[in-house]
Amino acid sequence: MPSILSNAFRLQCDFSIMDAILNALFWFILTIITLGLAAFLFPYYLPKAVLNKTQVVDLDGHRVGKMVCDISVGGVILNALLWWLLTIVTFGLAYFIYIYRVYRILLNETRIQFD
Repeated sequence: MPSILSNAFRLQCDFSIMDAILNALFWFILTIITLGLAAFLFPYYLPKAVLNKTQVVDLDGHRVGKMVCDISVGGVILNALLWWLLTIVTFGLAYFIYIYRVYRILLNETRIQFD
């Protein structure tokens, strides 16, 4: 009788320190250039970068697929602008809800692409 563990998978992230440094540097410069507006796009692209470097492996450590996060730039910008306005109107309080909303959108747009 097969157990549920015989079909179990786990996630293995290959997001390196160098990836993190380059990503942070890029977004820091972009935030300065856009006078802070890029900060509302950053919460989308930080988890996306990590998710896209994540592999699905079986219990023996063999790769069976990878995580793929497909979010459109247009959708991200529209959503970020809406939440930027809400954050201004609510004196920053909407930003706390915005972060949860971003993660929900990212997870809904992420799929497992099996090899």
